[in-house]
Amino acid sequence: MTTTVRVNGAQPYDVVIGRNLLGALPGLVGEAKRVLVVHPAALATTADAVIEDLRAAGYETFGAEVPDAEEAKTAQVAAFLWGVLGQADFTRSDAIVAVGGGATTDLGGFVAATWLRGIKVVQVPTTLLAMVDAAVGGKTGINTAEGKNLVGSFHPPAGVLCDLAALASMPKHDFVAGLAEVVKCGFIADPRILDLVEENVETLTDPVRASESEVLAELVERAVQVKADVVGEDLKEAGLREILNYGHTFAHAIENVERYQWRHGAAVSVGMVYVAELARLAGKLSDEVVDRHRSILTSLGLPTTYRGDRWERLLTAMRRDKKTRGDLLRFVVLEGVGKPTRLEGPDPTLLVAAYAEVSRDDSSTAIVL
Repeated sequence: MTTTVRVNGAQPYDVVIGRNLLGALPGLVGEAKRVLVVHPAALATTADAVIEDLRAAGYETFGAEVPDAEEAKTAQVAAFLWGVLGQADFTRSDAIVAVGGGATTDLGGFVAATWLRGIKVVQVPTTLLAMVDAAVGGKTGINTAEGKNLVGSFHPPAGVLCDLAALASMPKHDFVAGLAEVVKCGFIADPRILDLVEENVETLTDPVRASESEVLAELVERAVQVKADVVGEDLKEAGLREILNYGHTFAHAIENVERYQWRHGAAVSVGMVYVAELARLAGKLSDEVVDRHRSILTSLGLPTTYRGDRWERLLTAMRRDKKTRGDLLRFVVLEGVGKPTRLEGPDPTLLVAAYAEVSRDDSSTAIVL
């Protein structure tokens, strides 16, 4: 069964969720004459199928292979794609189709946003994390030596195609890491997500079984709906959209300290437990909800602790977070399931105490998951 989630706003678009959806791609690309399909090397076969379908639909279609994962999100790779667009005479009426994980969709969206000050992009996410997070919402970006996503633009896609069949081939640890963003959506807005995860752990931790299950289809739809509801009201993170960063302030600090060797979802998992503990210490959240964070994430095989000898480096990284204003640290916290709020400038002793709650005794630097 195919479902569609509408993302409203100044430039509305559809997120199509189902299986074997390539036939729906021309409807999202629309009236473009030329299409550039951006993809990592690992997805060359999938990209070839996309290119063949688009050519059969009458589009002049080109392919551009980019590095895997975060290696793609550089100014050099963006410049390579600008060169491809220029040599192929892409105009404002043409389009980019980004096929891949979150790094590829971030890159493809950024290049689309900057070519001729903005051309159409259609996102075809092939990982769970990209389907429920990176490819939806219009945030695009590349990395610099100073950090992730510091250069970017808000550029809503023309459409997003979430083909759940693509998830069957994902490595288990990558797939499970993507579930952290699904769980996040449950805690900030849709408690039914948490119930579904708790009731279906065995299925959800097997990518093949999960990709074929209706429970995953429902979870992706619900997570996308949470994001759609938020970004439809607040594209540029003026206020409401910040709730999507639940757990991310501490998570981004872990990623920075670990030189981006942790999976994003693993860092977000620890980040959610950290901020739940912070909310509890600030008198905003019950022990029961904090415990539920740990139980759900642990049942999926996600980490809930981090090494205990990195506080100063983590604090420095958090002060550089995009949600910080001046020297004022800001966190998205919960007052209950589905009740997010902001905690600004918490007492430094609370920050340290929350860190103690997620610290483990050993100082192993092993990559989690």
